[in-house]
Amino acid sequence: MYIDRLALTDYRNYASLELEFSPTMNVLIGENAQGKTNVMEAIYVLAMAKSHRTANDRELIRWEQECGKIEGDVERKFGRLPLELTISKKGKKARVNHLEQNRLSMYVGQMNVVMFAPEDLNIVKGSPQLRRRFLDMEIGQISRVYLHDLVSFQKILKQRNAMLKEHRGKLDLQDVMFDIYTEQYIQVAVKIIRKRFYFMELLQKWANPIHQGISRGLESLEVSYGTLKDLHSGQTVEEMESIFADQLKTVRRRELERGLTLVGPHRDDLQFFVNGYDIQTFGSQGQQRTTALSLKLAEIELVKQEVGETPILLLDDVLSELDDYRQSHLLSTMQGQVQTFVTTTNITGIDHDTIQQAAIFEVHDGSVQRKG
Repeated sequence: MYIDRLALTDYRNYASLELEFSPTMNVLIGENAQGKTNVMEAIYVLAMAKSHRTANDRELIRWEQECGKIEGDVERKFGRLPLELTISKKGKKARVNHLEQNRLSMYVGQMNVVMFAPEDLNIVKGSPQLRRRFLDMEIGQISRVYLHDLVSFQKILKQRNAMLKEHRGKLDLQDVMFDIYTEQYIQVAVKIIRKRFYFMELLQKWANPIHQGISRGLESLEVSYGTLKDLHSGQTVEEMESIFADQLKTVRRRELERGLTLVGPHRDDLQFFVNGYDIQTFGSQGQQRTTALSLKLAEIELVKQEVGETPILLLDDVLSELDDYRQSHLLSTMQGQVQTFVTTTNITGIDHDTIQQAAIFEVHDGSVQRKG
């Protein structure tokens, strides 16, 4: 798949902008703070209905305007698909093929993207929250059911936490409503965990050979999903729910002391091992960056397998963060196979055929001009 046209109205620093893209490589060149990343972000928001940079949708709307709009035409194997997302203080409205969608979960997944930005280099060494967000965003693209379950989980978690906070300091909590929340919590949490296990197994399948290729065969990568003790992917739903219930009983007193739910998908994490060593603790910066790059390239293959089409790749100011070898490996991998967007301050020094044959867009002070 590829995006053919993008139109912005009152989005970030753009009052009005319309661009047509190459189905292969597109490079946006300009100094910092001119609007390159805003174009990249708009493509991401059009796909995911949320930004990778901010949780505050108001920031996406141009200064002193009531709403902003992103429109795009996506070419898929079944034909052209118009998408539209309007962002206002009241929320977001999404249209697919000019038809308004009742829920955003029905909208996400119409266009698939893989974003690689400098902050993604922190997937390995950053906080568990960053890695959970990585999981949720990527699984959500290929599974609407997962998005629905995630919304349900967050709602039930909030209700359960409210009751724990209300009874904070007590030695026990005997309440029928709390027991109902706990039962619902276990059921939806297990659904999320099972989907994460499945996703991680697919990611591992693609990431390890890619990592071996980048490291010239010197390193093997293992990706592990850290969740509740004693849970593993081979268990049935009933077995998982039973283990989960036992874990909650074990921590009940501590939950009442703190007024918080202490076990579940909201506390899970990923671990990365290179040649058996924990790369988060013992890995060099180069190994951590190779791992992050392997994960992103594996995402492309995973989405392609699950959706049946190659996703769009967004490289936001990331080439300058990679050494020449990793940079060349990344560009060679996607050459002619993936519609790619690159932002950079200049292309001097990037000696690769893919860049030389790209559609070049110059960005300056909220204006974008295509060269040639």
